[in-house]
Amino acid sequence: MKPTSWFGIIVLYTILTLLFVYFIPDGSQFSVFTIVFGFFFVAVVPGYSLVSLLFQEGKLDLIEKAVLSVALSFSIAGVGIIVVVLAFLTLLRKRKLQIQRT
Repeated sequence: MKPTSWFGIIVLYTILTLLFVYFIPDGSQFSVFTIVFGFFFVAVVPGYSLVSLLFQEGKLDLIEKAVLSVALSFSIAGVGIIVVVLAFLTLLRKRKLQIQRT
């Protein structure tokens, strides 16, 4: 996946999650979106962004990446902006690696 596509997906997911959390009232029939998007946002996305920043592609297998993503997510997910910052840093790193390969 291209680095810019990956970054765009993370930013879009973050915006969708924040919109669901702030605009869908509790008890609504659509509150399941808030729960699902919010859980994934807190449990996976921040850690995945950090793991992608710290480790090169192919250094970790899928299980290691998943476990590290979940473990790190719960420790850094308190601030929503951290996801975008980590995703942006990862974008810069992946672009640099892509340039080096060509």
